[in-house]
Amino acid sequence: MVTGVASPMAERLKEEGNNCFKKERFGAAIDAYTEAIALSPNVPAYWTNRALCHMKRKDWTKVEEDCRKAIQLVHNSVKAHYMLGLALLQKKEYTDGVKELQRALDLGRSSNPTGYMVEEIWEELSKAKYMEWELVSARRSWELSSLKETCEAALNQQCALDMSRTEESSDEAYIAHTERLKALERVFEKAAEEDKPTEVPGYLCCNITLEIFRDPVISPSGVTYERAAILEHLKKVGKFDPITREKIDPSKLVPNLAIKEAVAAYLEKHVWAYKLGC
Repeated sequence: MVTGVASPMAERLKEEGNNCFKKERFGAAIDAYTEAIALSPNVPAYWTNRALCHMKRKDWTKVEEDCRKAIQLVHNSVKAHYMLGLALLQKKEYTDGVKELQRALDLGRSSNPTGYMVEEIWEELSKAKYMEWELVSARRSWELSSLKETCEAALNQQCALDMSRTEESSDEAYIAHTERLKALERVFEKAAEEDKPTEVPGYLCCNITLEIFRDPVISPSGVTYERAAILEHLKKVGKFDPITREKIDPSKLVPNLAIKEAVAAYLEKHVWAYKLGC
């Protein structure tokens, strides 16, 4: 759908809504945005503004409705995808919620990589990914524990049966049984390893933030940094590489796609790394 032109009255209503929002009069702001939408229904900002008011009131169903309408009007709305993701997470639709947050993050990085929303979206995405991992991990841990108990019970039962039938000494049978239990323990320890947080490899972490890379860029001197971190350093400290001390022109920073892909692969396998530092 093509976005429409706002009427002067609709714009005045939007400003009225903005003023009400600043005063935390969310109900009045919703009324103003609703009137603006009635006059100019094809203006995405009216829908996202109203969605933000609904979000402040934790009315997640209406947040979802308004954001979906905004996305119909403009598919690359960072705010709409972001708030839609939050709404879906509140409804425990984790997979779709994470998908929308990832879409918002990608759009935000392409339009304004150092903007405040990129950091905010990443934080929410990290929490969502970690929450999803915790649920899956807890379920998998319970399943492994139940299976282990079943296997141990079967081995104990088999041991008792073997000892009643064999002419071997009970000591030999007990030793063999103990070895089987130890082997079983090793198998289940190995199966549970992927759910145990460890240290993130250093090459996947930024030397400035000490966190896993989100948007890595490589400097002319060959050092990889988090984009927002190195840009902030260049702006506030000086236009030089913090490690090599060589001069850096911000325009010479290049996305490190290899590291970005490596991080994505690592996070896919070790989701707990979204929450932990390096």
